[in-house]
Amino acid sequence: MSYRIEHDDSKRESFAEYKYRIYRGDRLIACYWHDYRGDEHGIEFLNGRKEPWPVGRMIDFLEGDGRHPLLSQRAVAYLESNQG
Repeated sequence: MSYRIEHDDSKRESFAEYKYRIYRGDRLIACYWHDYRGDEHGIEFLNGRKEPWPVGRMIDFLEGDGRHPLLSQRAVAYLESNQG
């Protein structure tokens, strides 16, 4: 099953977190965030489970740029092991 991530385009404050939606196929499975510098990041699954620092640093989870993010191979492996 393929995963994709989309930038959440909702309005944000200057130093607020950047937010993303993660889909497995067409189904939303989680929301991902990182702070404005990329120092901290976390994920919240739709079942309510939250986890800070899902894989290393933010740049280990996301590739591409902020408007066109891509999940890294480590992120996909993390999602596979946490979604079954």
